[in-house]
Amino acid sequence: MWRVSLVVLSLLVGYSPAPSWAGAWTPHRGHVQVFSGFTISHASKSFDGDGKRTQDVLFDKMFVQNCIEYGLTDAVTLFATPEYVTVQSAANGQSILRVHDTAVEAGARVLLFSRIGMLSVQGSAKTAGAFNMTVSAYRASGKQAELRLLYGRSFKLFGGDGFIDVQAAQRWISRPRPDEIAIDATAGLWLRHGTLAMLQSFNTVSSGGAVAPYTSYRMHKFELSLVQRVTHSWSLQVGGLISPIGQNIVAERGLTVSIWSRF
Repeated sequence: MWRVSLVVLSLLVGYSPAPSWAGAWTPHRGHVQVFSGFTISHASKSFDGDGKRTQDVLFDKMFVQNCIEYGLTDAVTLFATPEYVTVQSAANGQSILRVHDTAVEAGARVLLFSRIGMLSVQGSAKTAGAFNMTVSAYRASGKQAELRLLYGRSFKLFGGDGFIDVQAAQRWISRPRPDEIAIDATAGLWLRHGTLAMLQSFNTVSSGGAVAPYTSYRMHKFELSLVQRVTHSWSLQVGGLISPIGQNIVAERGLTVSIWSRF
């Protein structure tokens, strides 16, 4: 995901003629899926309250996340996601702030139906940590609870197998951070030789309850990546991300590498 902390983490979903990977899909009973991701990003500008890219900033981040999923049944998936982040950041003439932190998110995803695509609901809780430096220079992470609705569907395009996955979430976050609404979307198409091309959009909007020094913000991030299937159980994802628009966030650009494994 790669979820929201310093970056809305890469949404590691996929479809193939073999059993599908994550997203609205759930692994079969007794199966384990692991998505291990590494992201580095940089920003020299930030968006102001009017969405203009005018403010000079220093922002460098390294983000590591390991999402582990276990099929309790064919319809119920348990997951845990430990993550680590380190950042150096400075804005508005402030001194450079160097910080690092960890967090763990855990929860369950339940498949509701699979007749016309896959519809799932997911709930999770997250410990304080891995604070969101993309929207604030202040170290205030907060505990988090999330409820997420996921819909995925496969299709054929130019003779290849493709998929779409759309997700909407409400996050309740302890103060001083505001609550958030997230809408994420992924489209993918399997090319020849076991290569998957994916285009992803991650969108987060603060939904009230902010306490100073936090203000309202909007974060819109896009990622283009390729996933190469190495074996039936292992795949490698390499991609780039960019934040071309936003409000009160950094204009982030970065590279991500992920390893997908299934047992």
